[in-house]
Amino acid sequence: MSTAATVPTSPESPRSRSNSRTRATAKKRWSAESAVPSNIKKLLIPDHPNARINYILAFIQIVRLLKTQKRTGWLDRGIPPRKVESISDHMYRMSIIAMLIPNSNIDLNKCVKVAIVHDIAESLVGDITPFGGVTKEEKHRRELESINYLASLIKPYNPEYAEEILELWLDYEEIRTTEARYVKDIDKYEMIQQAWEYEQEFGLQYDLGEFYDSRSAIVTPEIGELCDEVIAQRKILIQNLQSAQV
Repeated sequence: MSTAATVPTSPESPRSRSNSRTRATAKKRWSAESAVPSNIKKLLIPDHPNARINYILAFIQIVRLLKTQKRTGWLDRGIPPRKVESISDHMYRMSIIAMLIPNSNIDLNKCVKVAIVHDIAESLVGDITPFGGVTKEEKHRRELESINYLASLIKPYNPEYAEEILELWLDYEEIRTTEARYVKDIDKYEMIQQAWEYEQEFGLQYDLGEFYDSRSAIVTPEIGELCDEVIAQRKILIQNLQSAQV
């Protein structure tokens, strides 16, 4: 028996309060597995005769969550929930944009793959914004844990792709390739495009100006060209809307 175990502590003592905080922190620590819906967890039985198929079915069902989760930034700005795009809406259009890049010196197939995968961890993590009360470090921890968890579900069915999906995600996160750089820029451009489309639909009812500030972080010329034209057309839209109010 350790010495610490023999030391009595009252409920109000510093040691007791410290232990309580430690236990509370441990209980609250987010994990990818804890975010999996219970109906999907029923498929995850390692020694089941059909485990190989059940695990990939679980992965496919988890990916479906991207279709049902709204993009938080738009909700935070007051866009009506029924009009707010889902995470998968954003990822899908990014993939289409990636196919359109007029640059024969890059691997467009890889661009598309990175675009499809880049937010897949949000199926479990959700769309965390800088204002959501989660630190950048914790957000990264959750997303890294989630992509590793998802890869583990894929591995029994297709071990090669389990490794590839992790590497594609890391390419994007760490901008390890030219293709990842393009997809990073597409991510920002698609957001700006969406903001402009909301303004076309709702006018200046919602304050979306800050989303356009992401233009300064776009470095690839093809994506920058698209973005600049959107911003130019937005200026005309704003002028017309303001003139109509006079």
